Amino acid sequence: MLRLLSLLQTHRYWPGPELSDRLEVSPRTLRRDVDRLRELGYTVDAVRGAAGGYQLRGGGSLPPLLLEDEEAVAIAVGLRTAAAGAVAGMDDWSVQALSKVLSLMPPRLRRQMDAVASQTESPGPWEGAPVFDAAVLTTLAQACRDGELLRFDYTAREADATHRRVEPLRLVSLGRRWYLVAWDRDRMDWRSFRLDRISDPEPTGQRFRARELPAEDALAFVQQGIRQRPQRYAVRARVALAADLLATQVGRWGTVTPDGEGCLLEMNVDDLDWPVMVLAGSGADFVVESPPELAVRVAEVAARFARTGAA
Repeated sequence: MLRLLSLLQTHRYWPGPELSDRLEVSPRTLRRDVDRLRELGYTVDAVRGAAGGYQLRGGGSLPPLLLEDEEAVAIAVGLRTAAAGAVAGMDDWSVQALSKVLSLMPPRLRRQMDAVASQTESPGPWEGAPVFDAAVLTTLAQACRDGELLRFDYTAREADATHRRVEPLRLVSLGRRWYLVAWDRDRMDWRSFRLDRISDPEPTGQRFRARELPAEDALAFVQQGIRQRPQRYAVRARVALAADLLATQVGRWGTVTPDGEGCLLEMNVDDLDWPVMVLAGSGADFVVESPPELAVRVAEVAARFARTGAA
């Protein structure tokens, strides 16, 4: 019965014969174990007939969960991270949930969790990072998991709120922001939506067949959209550092090409703080070619550091 619960908690639909084969039990035993789970408070939907099967769905209350060792450690580490996150209201709830998990966690798993936490450095939430309601995150995540059509209001940059009907695919956490990748039914195209601009998300109960995303995955789709989106500043700077060394710091947020004994850095950004951090962290001399605002910002930061060093 515990193995059955573990399979049902994937929330996929399991045909009866396939589930019996996986568990190596008869259909009669399978039906009996499903009935036992229902008695324990789990809501298991059943479809009769030749194509019949079972699927676990959320009920009125949360019944006990069955976790593998690795899953328990991952949840505890994730709750620690969420406790310091930028999702409004999530920090307090994460602390409460973490305390419950730790109280039941065997010592061997707690040691694994402490090892992961002690060897991982996290900068914590970005100052000024957009904050959104935790209920928005959970509603969108459930719709992605269940393949359920969503309605919500969306306020794009420098635009009025519009009503959207989308087929949600995946949530993406990138940099300081969260994104929803979804097929927009009204615009008949794929879109990425910032979660801090979404309000009043509402599942419709209508299911849909997943479409093929025109990218390697949801993360690549969001990154591609960011690169193509017009940004406020087009940054160009020549850095006296090997291109491969600077590229490791820039990652996918910019382009680094060899330039003589150094390299050329190009970035499209809305905020100049990130290129300032990259240039300062390079530990090399550099010349700002554009925009002029970046040269001014670098001079301001340099003067601030000079005053601190002279104090």
